[in-house]
Amino acid sequence: MSLVPIATLKEYLPEISGNSADTELSNLIDRIEQAVARYLGFIPPNDSTLLTLDESTYTIYVDRPMISDEFVLQLPIKPLVSVSSVHSDINRKYDSNTLLDSSKYSVDKANARIVLDDTSPDTFDSGYQATKVVGNFGYSTSSPPSDLVHSICVWCAHVQRAKSSQGNQSITQRNSTINLSPRTMPPEVREILRGYRNANTIL
Repeated sequence: MSLVPIATLKEYLPEISGNSADTELSNLIDRIEQAVARYLGFIPPNDSTLLTLDESTYTIYVDRPMISDEFVLQLPIKPLVSVSSVHSDINRKYDSNTLLDSSKYSVDKANARIVLDDTSPDTFDSGYQATKVVGNFGYSTSSPPSDLVHSICVWCAHVQRAKSSQGNQSITQRNSTINLSPRTMPPEVREILRGYRNANTIL
């Protein structure tokens, strides 16, 4: 399900009235939200091959805790909504013997981190896919961040209006040549999304 309703996008496209373009706009929203998810560093959730921004269940594998603090595990997707289970197992069996007791760690949702208690006898192993985390990540479709919605709508409107001149760098009208804006993510959108990028993205 998309974060942005068609009605909200139409506020950015006042030239479109009625519902004849609703299917086209719905498909556009889906494509732009997938592009935003890719830019932010999302991976496909469980049982899907498509990227999404809305809250979904993910199984994530992390090689090691933070170098600066071995009691902190930085997860590659945010926002973190909830954690179902954490296994730390250098042998990648992830059986009941390697399940971390949820009472022994806390969850930093804002920064997508799992923090072991100082008194916990458990540790995060280091090695290829040494820690397995199952949890819910993503944004609520009922109350997504307003600036995130704005950035998606701005990009959608940019792409929608560029359809008639797709592939052209300029157009000529009445003997005057007009240079077209690049068909890339608008700078306004990039600036907003910068603060939403996940820990695994290259800045």
